[in-house]
Amino acid sequence: MSDIDRIEFEAAFLLHANPYRESSQIIEIFSQDHGRVGLVARGSRRPRSRWKSVLQPFQPLHMSWSGRGTLQTLRAAEPASLPLVFKGMCLMAGYYLNELLIALLHRCDPHPDLFAHYGSALAMLESGAELEPTLRRFELALLSEIGYGLVTDRDAVDGHPVCADRWYEYFVDQGPVSVAAGSAADGRLVLKGADLAAIGNGKLDRPESLPIAKRLLREKLNWCLGGRALKTRQVIASMQDGLTVESVGHD
Repeated sequence: MSDIDRIEFEAAFLLHANPYRESSQIIEIFSQDHGRVGLVARGSRRPRSRWKSVLQPFQPLHMSWSGRGTLQTLRAAEPASLPLVFKGMCLMAGYYLNELLIALLHRCDPHPDLFAHYGSALAMLESGAELEPTLRRFELALLSEIGYGLVTDRDAVDGHPVCADRWYEYFVDQGPVSVAAGSAADGRLVLKGADLAAIGNGKLDRPESLPIAKRLLREKLNWCLGGRALKTRQVIASMQDGLTVESVGHD
């Protein structure tokens, strides 16, 4: 990225914005070919700024910027299509995805496949698709993209293929290790090989698979985050609309 001076009309989404000086913002975007990028949007907070109504989360954009290093300068931003519209917990789910991307992606590290997964996840949330499968599949894709994908096909100790009818304890820094049935009584993360394979393949249609996938991904993400808290979890916990924080974020 350091040897590129100008990027022209790349597909992107705004992830977050912070005020900068009197009338500007520092924004974090997720772009199709350049990944997460930090930009200075000069004058974007002025009442008559051409960007004031454009730089909004979940608005598909075409953006141009220039500069060197990890903080560059926004030159153009225009809508690529109508904004995505969410309601209730789906809106908070979208912010949760944005916060994950900011927390786990390095600036200027391209992830075009993850960009496609992100767009698909937002479209699913807007359509009213089931919340948990949508978020769990995105979490799986994100972990894989950053090099910390779940090991679901082989025993981490002996390398043998995972057997559907055997039990495995999952270690977030290693993978599954075969154990005797009933080992989950002490609170360890133990699951059957069949469930492990289903999670690895993104097959989360069975209701019984979701709580297992949720706990497994929660522990893996928390390990990747190094104990950092996500603000969206706190907001979701305070919402009183009949859903719990576990359906979106992870404690």
